[in-house]
Parts: sequence; C-alpha cells; structure tokens
Amino acid sequence: MTLQTKNNETLVFECETANYHTFCPISCVSWLYQKIQDSFFLVIGTKTCGYFLQNAMGVMIFAEPRYAMAELEEGDISAQLNDYNELKRLCLQIKKDRNPSVIFWIGTCTTEIIKMDLEGIAPQIEAEIKIPIVVARANGLDYAFTQGEDTVLAAMAQKCPKKSEPTIKKTNNSLLLFGSIPDSVANQLILELEKQGINVSGWLPPKEYKQLPAIEEGTYVCGINPFLSRTATTLMRRRKAKLISAPFPIGPDGTRAWIEKICSVFNIEPVGLEEREKQLWESLSDYIEILRGKSVFFMGDNLLEISLARFLIRCGMIVYEIGIPYMDKRYQNAELNLLEKTCKEMNVIYPKIVEKPDNQNQLERIYDLQPDIVITGMAHANPLEARGINTKWSVEFTFAQIHGFANCRDILELVTRPLRRNNTLSQLGWNNYVETTIK
Repeated sequence: MTLQTKNNETLVFECETANYHTFCPISCVSWLYQKIQDSFFLVIGTKTCGYFLQNAMGVMIFAEPRYAMAELEEGDISAQLNDYNELKRLCLQIKKDRNPSVIFWIGTCTTEIIKMDLEGIAPQIEAEIKIPIVVARANGLDYAFTQGEDTVLAAMAQKCPKKSEPTIKKTNNSLLLFGSIPDSVANQLILELEKQGINVSGWLPPKEYKQLPAIEEGTYVCGINPFLSRTATTLMRRRKAKLISAPFPIGPDGTRAWIEKICSVFNIEPVGLEEREKQLWESLSDYIEILRGKSVFFMGDNLLEISLARFLIRCGMIVYEIGIPYMDKRYQNAELNLLEKTCKEMNVIYPKIVEKPDNQNQLERIYDLQPDIVITGMAHANPLEARGINTKWSVEFTFAQIHGFANCRDILELVTRPLRRNNTLSQLGWNNYVETTIK
C-alpha cells in the first residue's frame, strides 16, 4: 500500500508478516503500576512470565512493586482446578495484604491459548470482593511490546464514568489526554496547553484509579503516544468521544504540530510556538552537528519508530528503513503526513516503512546499506555490534522522557551516544588496537 504525495512521490508501505521480535507486552506492568498508585496488577501466566517480569523489573525490587504472578501449573492447564475459585482466593489475599482501589488482571499467551474466560469471571469476583477488576489481554501472540499499555488503557476507558462530578466546574476548550508518561512530563504538556488557553480536564491513566476521568459523548480526546490505537478506537466507538488526530509531541517539530492541531480544533490561534521551536533547534545544534548526514535504520520494536524517524530526519539524518511491529495508518495519519512534509522540506529520500518485518531480511538489508546506526531490540544489538555496526536499544526510548519541548535533548543524547563513543575511542586509537588484536 502507498500513500500518494502531491509530487507523485510515495511513502512506501510493506508488510513482511513475520513474527513479533519485541519485548513481551506484559512488561507494561513495570510503568503502569507506578503511574496508577492505588492499583495492583495480577499477571496470569506461567513461570516463564514470572521469570521475565522478575528480570524486566529486577531493578525495582526495593520499591516493592504492586504486582504478582498467578502461575498456571499443569493442573490448571489440564482444567483440573477451578479458575474462579483460584482467582477469587488470590484476589482476596491481595485485598487483605494491600487493599488496592483496583485489581488489573493481565492475560498472557497461556490464558489466550487455553481460552480462560477472564472477562466472564471478573464481574462475579468483583461483586464478591467489592473491588473493581479490570481485564486486559496483553499477550505476545496478538500484541507487540508497548501495545500492552494500549490494551490496559482501552479496558480502563470502558470503566470511566459518563458524567462529571457536580462539584467539578466544566470549562470551555476542555480536553482529555491519554497515554502513560511520568508526572513531570505530563505537567509540562499540561502547562504548554494552558498557555494557549486549553484546559486538560483529565488524563488516562490517572494517578489514582479513583480519579478516573469522566468521558461524555462529544468529549475531545488526544493521544500522546503512537501505540495507543486500540484506546483511541475504544474512546471513539464505545464512549462516543471525538479524537483529535495530531502528530505526537516528540521533538520540537512534533510538539509544536501537536499543540497547533489541538488549538485548531478549539479555534484558538497559537501564540509563541514558532519562536519556541526555533530556540529549541538552536539549543540542539551541538547534537545536530553530530547527526547531520548520518544514516539510521529502524528494525522495529516499540511503535515509536515513525515519530523518532521524523524527528531525526529533521535533524539532518537519512532514514533508510522504518521497521514497525504494527501500523495503524488511521491513528498515525497526522504523523505520517508530518513525516512526508519533513522529507520534502529536508529534500531527502522517503524511507520505506515495513510492518511486521522479517528480521533475516532486515539484517541482509543492513549489511548492504551499512547505516551509521541501527535502532533495534536487545536481541539483535550485540550481533550487530560484533559486525561493526553501531546500535541503540529501542527499549531505552520507551523508558526515557522523550515528550514535549523540554525533553528533546534526551532523545538526541540517546541517539548520539554510540557515535560519540566511537569518536572518543577513535581519538584514543582504541579501534585500531582492537582490529589489530582480532586479526
């Protein structure tokens, strides 16, 4: 499928229908339990899921994370045990130990394969234990890395109240944002919108489940991450909200375009954005000097690839290929249009966008193209480095603060680090030493 441009040039889309080569989507627990402070996450899966979460969140052992594993044994899988009784027992234990405001049940590949009726069981147990239960299927069969958050937020959207509390005064130009980011970054985006006279009436997910925002028919909503297409669809179809289709606030260009699109919906003329963006580009000049003329290849992992590629093209880089595990062209339409516009203005080749890429094919293309840096999942980083190709883990962009005007340097700090490291080693003569030793 191709997206036509005015000059008869095209953004080329391909789909290689390979398996997902990404982090498991249940890893979303690691940031969502911190964001929703009165929550508890119960991951229902096998020991493998437990080992993964222990490794993925091992650095948080002293923070006492609010999650647990409901480990399925042979008896459960062969249907010798009663799912309802076991899950009720675990939830009662969670209520006794933690008394959370909500319990999230996170489904895995195993619950999908053995067809556990989590949605059917949850309302019955919820009525008995008097604690809301939200069911989200974050299995790696159907979803890629960051889409785990998407399934959780989509499930939460259906639990949002329909009417605002009477004590809350409604204001014009009111907006609900969705996407999980650190509070400090969320506050920055809220302040940017308030400068333009736009009130952020709620955020999904909220800091506490008890603060779930009201979503009435006609409520304006806007996403801050490219991987939340299921949440966007749920808000539109189930809650009759109006989605503002905007580029995502990543990089000075993306942040400005995001604010401008929101302003246009509320018939507001934005003030000071052009000057703000110009100042930011000037402040990034030291990083841009390193990146200008360099090439980058995205293997595809966290669904941030389109936004990051667009920003790096604006920084003067050449993007050979954008691999992405899943592409929702409707939800990312505004971002794709901005990517197209950026390529034209920078007078660079249009990158090829490959959905569900076949990694073997990608590796062959990487060896042929020899890009200056490859942004990839952790599985391929070391093999590529061993062949003399610079890499950066895509997962680092997921956990870093990359949204809004204030965090643009953090993105370029990550991207340029391998290049700066190589420059330093070259100056020290270390690269020649290593090559001589290997020979």
